[in-house]
Amino acid sequence: MSNVSPLLELMIRAARTAGERLKLDFAEIATLEIKHKRGPADPFTIADLRAEEAVKSILSAAHPDYGFLGEEGGLVEGSNKARTWIVDPLDGTANFLIGLPIFAVNIALAENGQVIAGVTYIPMLDELFWAEKGSGAFLNGAPIRISKRQGFEQAVLSVGIPFMGKPRQEQFHAEMVRLTHKVGGIRRLGAGAVDMAYVACGRFDAYWEQSVSAWDIAAGVAIVTEAGGVVTDTLGRPLDLMNGTMLACTPQLQAELLHELRPL
Repeated sequence: MSNVSPLLELMIRAARTAGERLKLDFAEIATLEIKHKRGPADPFTIADLRAEEAVKSILSAAHPDYGFLGEEGGLVEGSNKARTWIVDPLDGTANFLIGLPIFAVNIALAENGQVIAGVTYIPMLDELFWAEKGSGAFLNGAPIRISKRQGFEQAVLSVGIPFMGKPRQEQFHAEMVRLTHKVGGIRRLGAGAVDMAYVACGRFDAYWEQSVSAWDIAAGVAIVTEAGGVVTDTLGRPLDLMNGTMLACTPQLQAELLHELRPL
């Protein structure tokens, strides 16, 4: 891949390795023991752990001084305090467990809290998204850009629904009342990494979530931004990966969306 830096080559290799491991486990779903982290709506399996270990072993071998924040293993600080890998080895575990092939490996590199590179790999569709700050965004090697659609009537939005155990249910209900009669469509894929990648390549016009973790969105921040989109929190403020809210969208929809997502 001629337009890929050594750093991105490393991240892509890690994502593909984890993706191949997930394909094997996906074929054996019925044999996997399901556990739960914070309740019945938050499942995980050995597949999550294997995928994270596959990613971590490759990244840490190349840069043992970087920190590592993984969904399954938490934060392991490195001697290099500026740089941290942020990894969701299996975003969309619930989809994975019901045989729905919409899940992804998410790998990002943050420098002083700002994402500088991201890779999202959707193994069952063989779609590999990547971006590095200042170098554009790509899908399987081809440059991608956000949607040019104008106005809500043409827009297809995606949202992370606050399922059982997540806060801000009333806020979500208010957003649906405000938006459903104005827009061309609203989707819920169940994997924020995929939603953000689809904003970047123009399939969706926006994606937002009111209760989200850093590893779900970090890679997508780089990919959406480098594709020409904007990423903020849902109040329009500069994104804080640890803040829990996120809006990724096209610039032409941002102001109107922020108005519709206003707090109760």
